[in-house]
Amino acid sequence: MVDSVFLTRSLGTPAEGVRDQYADGKAAKVWEVFIGDKNQRTQNYRDFLVGLLKKKGCHRILDVACGTGVDSVMLLEEGFEVVSVDASDKMLKYALKSRWERRKEPAFDNWVIEEANWLTLYKDISHLIGDGFDAVICLGNSFAHMPDSFGDQREQKQAFANFERCVKPGGLFLIDHRNYDYIIQTGSTPPKCIYYNSRHMTNIKTSVLFISGKPAIVTLDYMITIDEKTNKNNSENVNEFRLSYYPHRLNVFSDMLAEAFRFKAKHTIYADFKPMDMIKNPGFYIHVLEKY
Repeated sequence: MVDSVFLTRSLGTPAEGVRDQYADGKAAKVWEVFIGDKNQRTQNYRDFLVGLLKKKGCHRILDVACGTGVDSVMLLEEGFEVVSVDASDKMLKYALKSRWERRKEPAFDNWVIEEANWLTLYKDISHLIGDGFDAVICLGNSFAHMPDSFGDQREQKQAFANFERCVKPGGLFLIDHRNYDYIIQTGSTPPKCIYYNSRHMTNIKTSVLFISGKPAIVTLDYMITIDEKTNKNNSENVNEFRLSYYPHRLNVFSDMLAEAFRFKAKHTIYADFKPMDMIKNPGFYIHVLEKY
């Protein structure tokens, strides 16, 4: 395992299988502080996601990487029906808390939240799939949490196949990842995130681990400055944590998606929510596949 020579995550998180990097609760807690209020999604992101889903007539959404629930809450507030899953129970507790606090609202009372594994997703939520979802989303650079344990991305391909099975014909699949081509080339990660309007200053220390000459792991050390006056968690010193990611190359990632959808999907790639030719070095790529 990579962890035998290079610590890829905060202490206390398991390293086997599709690991939960938030298992010790620390990263989940800091992440919740960092993203702040559920309304702190950037307006560009909200306009992009909600606008696209409404334009395509989507109503029933599966969020396969809901984390603390920030995207799901946004979609519920916009009138969508949402099923939210995540492999991290430490992250899900924040989503469950949001549902409980707003349980008197019909949309939140009907909000389905379950723990599920991408490798067994179709089986895990078979009772919820029905004829398929209008859209399946996997956003926030979440997919890169899955390591390439066997060196051939077989688990990534299996997860993609499960995602595809959950999308109804004519439905959408949205997935994103950081611009790892840029990170590998420069060894740095832009600190500004296109998803959050965080009130906290963030510095990201980037490390790239090469194995046999190939980039295998990108590790990001998040150092978040938390205002003592506005945040109660400051006394617990939960302001620094480490997460590791598999560095997906844009071309390879695109080819795997096309294969997962058996080359029967319209595939559009956006750069920081804009057409590819408008952004030279984007922080994120967003893939949108419309299933035939």
